[in-house]
Amino acid sequence: MSQPRRIKRDVHGWIALDKPLGMTSTQAVGLIKRLYQAKKVGHAGTLDPLATGLLPIALGEATKTVPFVMDGRKIYRFTIRFGIETETDDREGKTVATSDARPARAALAAILPRFTGTIAQVPPRFSAIKVDGERAYDLARDGAVVELSARDIEVHRLDLVEMPDADHAVLEAECGKGTYVRALARDIARALGSVGHVAALRRTLVSPFGEDDCVTAEALEEAAAEGLAALDARVMPVEAALGDLPSVRLDRSQSARIASGNPVILRGRDAPVAADNVAVLCEGRLIAIGEVARGELHPRRVFHLGG
Repeated sequence: MSQPRRIKRDVHGWIALDKPLGMTSTQAVGLIKRLYQAKKVGHAGTLDPLATGLLPIALGEATKTVPFVMDGRKIYRFTIRFGIETETDDREGKTVATSDARPARAALAAILPRFTGTIAQVPPRFSAIKVDGERAYDLARDGAVVELSARDIEVHRLDLVEMPDADHAVLEAECGKGTYVRALARDIARALGSVGHVAALRRTLVSPFGEDDCVTAEALEEAAAEGLAALDARVMPVEAALGDLPSVRLDRSQSARIASGNPVILRGRDAPVAADNVAVLCEGRLIAIGEVARGELHPRRVFHLGG
């Protein structure tokens, strides 16, 4: 006799998962979906299996706020292994070049400003970028020659943390959307007259979420053993993703119009005249994300959080 299907729940909010080594981002989403018995789950920014750290996972209505997290700044701490370049630019790939050159600490520190600000970066061949409708990593695994174009990225900060030995350097990068740390490590090593790859990578920030918000998979499994209430206590509210947005507070009548997809005129001395994105609240509850133009608020995304 087949087992009855579990009823999926409407769960809304964010989990800042401390993704363990070896787990894919898709597996992480599957774990959260299983534990929470949630109808809808997604993540905001892929982490490679060999990377650890912060993977923001959205449940239910929080998936509507994923783009705002994707656009946030990220901080990565990573280790460059000098002397070996791989086809994947991390330790998983086959060696494609070697070098006996090892950079001095002073030389490495001196070159980092060249990799800050707006820079052109060629993504790794093994990446999720699409080429003629196919993922670059699928083409590369099939042996195809993948030529990716350079793209402008933003590196806000790049610091040398330590050099524990001649073969390794630990750096920390604060960067914008679309930055490949594997490519950054590859290019830094080449610029120093050597070759290199990422030997370790940890993400510590996906703004507005940081390490203090993180919860491990083990902690969630333990909470699941206590029941759904213990799991739900780990969920951050949907609006946690919108901390960087200005907010507009409406009364119930105005909120009803916004919830129906209709604009409202904002009045009052402090009401914004224009804003690309605002969080719309009523009695402390998030009801929408909207745009303000000429003093009129237009809903872009309306939330149905229940309760």
